Amino acid sequence: MDPTTNLPAPALEKTSGWINGFIGVVIFSGSLPATRLAVLEFDPVFLTVIRATLAGVLALGLLWLFRERRPARDQWFSLLIVALGVVVGFPLLTALALQYVTSAHSIVFVGLLPLATAIFGVLRGGERPRPVFWIFSVLGSSLVVGFAVSQGLTASPTGDLLMLAAILACGLGYAEGAKLSRSLGGWQVICWALVLSLPVMAVLSVWRAPASFSGISVSAWVCLAYVSLFSMLIGFVFWYRGLAQGGIAAVGQLQLLQPFFGLALAATLLHEHVSVGMLVVTLGVILCVAGAKKFAR
Repeated sequence: MDPTTNLPAPALEKTSGWINGFIGVVIFSGSLPATRLAVLEFDPVFLTVIRATLAGVLALGLLWLFRERRPARDQWFSLLIVALGVVVGFPLLTALALQYVTSAHSIVFVGLLPLATAIFGVLRGGERPRPVFWIFSVLGSSLVVGFAVSQGLTASPTGDLLMLAAILACGLGYAEGAKLSRSLGGWQVICWALVLSLPVMAVLSVWRAPASFSGISVSAWVCLAYVSLFSMLIGFVFWYRGLAQGGIAAVGQLQLLQPFFGLALAATLLHEHVSVGMLVVTLGVILCVAGAKKFAR
C-alpha cells in the first residue's frame, strides 16, 4: 500500500498512467488543427523538419541540463524506430495528407491509433490483453473506418492513404517508445529520439527553408510553435510515461478521446463543419474506451 493513499502501489501507478496518458492526449488533440493551419502557409516538408529541429534543440538542452546518461548500445535501434515513427513519419505524412483533407476529416482517422498501438504493443511490447479487449478496440476502430467510408474515400484517396500510413507509423512509434520508457525513462526517450534526428532535420530545415518569411502570418507562427514544443516534446513526456505506467494497450485506448477534442478545436478555431455523424461516431468510440480499459489486462 502507498502510505499516502488507500491504493496499492501497482494500482496507484496504473492510475497515474491513465492521468499522464490523458494529459498527453489533450495536448496531441491540437496537433492536427495546428498542422492544418500551418500547412496553409508553410511547405509540409519544411514544417516537418523545422518542428523536429526546434524540438531537437530543446531536447538537447534538457539532456545536457540534467546530465542524462547516454542510452545503451542495444537501445539505439529502438530510438531509431521511435524517431522514424513519431519524429519524421507521423508529422510528415499528416502534413502531406492535410493538403488534401480537412483537419476534421483527418482527426477521425486518429480513432484507429488505439488499435494500431495495441497491436504493436503485443508485437513489440510483449503485452497480452484479454480477448474481450480486442472486441472493444476493433469496435471503436470500425466505427471510425465506417464513418470515413460513408463520407466517400474516393473524394481524396491520396489524403486518406497518407493518413492511414501516418497511423501505422505513429502506432509503432508509440509502442516502441513506451517499451523503451520502462528502462530509459519517458521524457528521455523522446528527447534522445529528437536528438538522434537532429543532424538530418537541421540540414533539411536549411535546405527546405523558403526564400522569405515575410508573408507568414502570426497564426502560422503560433501553430509552428505549438507543434514544435507541445506536439513534438511536451505531449510525449506525459504520453510515454502514461503508456509505461498503465500499459501500452490499455492507456493507448485513451486515443479514442482524441477525435472528440480535435473536432471541438477544428470547429472553434478553424470554423470547419462538424457534422452530426462525426459527433455520433466520436461518442461511439468514446464508449469503447471503458470496455477496452476493463479488459486490457
